[in-house]
Amino acid sequence: MPTPSIINRSSMSGRFTPELVNTLIDRVKGASALAQLSQQTPIPFNGMKEYTFNMDNEVDLVAESGAKSRGGVSFEPITIVPYKVEYGARMSQEFLMATEDEQIDFLAKFAEGFARKVAKGIDLMAIHGVNPRTGTASDLIGNNCFDKAVSQIVTVNSSTTATVDAQMETAIGLVQASDEDVTGAAISPYFRSELAKMTYGDGQKMYPDLAWGSAPGQINGLPTQVSSNVPACPKVEDVTVVTTDDSTKTTTDHVLVGNFSDYFKWGYAREIPLKVIEYGDPDNSGRDLQGYNEIYVRSEIFVGWGILVPNAFAMIRKEVVEAKA
Repeated sequence: MPTPSIINRSSMSGRFTPELVNTLIDRVKGASALAQLSQQTPIPFNGMKEYTFNMDNEVDLVAESGAKSRGGVSFEPITIVPYKVEYGARMSQEFLMATEDEQIDFLAKFAEGFARKVAKGIDLMAIHGVNPRTGTASDLIGNNCFDKAVSQIVTVNSSTTATVDAQMETAIGLVQASDEDVTGAAISPYFRSELAKMTYGDGQKMYPDLAWGSAPGQINGLPTQVSSNVPACPKVEDVTVVTTDDSTKTTTDHVLVGNFSDYFKWGYAREIPLKVIEYGDPDNSGRDLQGYNEIYVRSEIFVGWGILVPNAFAMIRKEVVEAKA
C-alpha cells in the first residue's frame, strides 16, 4: 500500500497523517517542563471552562435539636482559551519537484523541529506570559501566566543566607500553608547545580543523583523537571536605591513548585494544519514567493492552559541589583 500523502496537491495545503500528529504531540510533552508535570486535556477551538469547587468551612458538630450554621461553598469558573502559535520557513521551489517520499521525510523533520519549538513555547508563554519569538510580554496572554498569577514568592538576594535546600522548603511551606498539596517542581539549571554542590559535614554529597549535570526526574521523591525555560525571561525594572544613584533590579525565576496535577491544565486543539504556500508574501517580509522561486512551509497549533488555583503554587526568584554605569 503506498504511503498516504500529507499534501493536498490541488490546494497545496494539507494536514499531518495521524502518525505524524501523534509523533508531534508526544515530543511536545517530552520537552516541556509544565507538560511533564501535569496532564494534558483536549481544548476545543472555542475554549472551555474549568470550575474550581471549594467548601469554605469544616463540617459542623450539632447537638440534638441544636441549630445548624452555614458552611458555604465557592464555585468559580475559569475559561481556558486556545492561543494560535505558528512557525514557517521559506525554501526553494525545487521542493515541489522532489518525490513524494522525499517530501514526506522533509515534512516529518519539519514537524519534529516544530514540536520542540512548541514545547519551549508552552513553558515561555505559561510561565512568563511572553511571545516566545520576541521575548516580550503578550497582551493576548495578559495575566494568564505564573509570573503574574502567583503571589507566593521566595525572594533571594545578596543578603540571603538560607541554602537552596532551605529556600525550597520555604517555597513548599507557602503552598502547604495555603492547604494545598505539592505534586511537582520545575527548576532552573542554576538551581539544580546549586543543589548538586551541597554537602554534609563530612563532605558527602547531599544530592548525589544530581552530580555532573544529571536530572533524574525526582528529587527527594518529588517529581522535578530541570529546564532552562524556567529562568528564560528575566524581568527588569528600574529602581532607585537609598543613594541618588540609579540602579537596575533584575529578578529571575529559578523554581516553580506546587500542585500541577490538579490545578494546572493545558491542552491543544487537535487540528494541526501544515500548509505549503506557493504565492504571496506569507511572512510579511516584502519578498514575493514567485518572484524569488520560493515556497513557504507553515505549521500551526492551538494551545491553551489555565492556572486554576494560583495559591497552589510558589516561586523562588533571585534578585540582583546593579548600579548603572
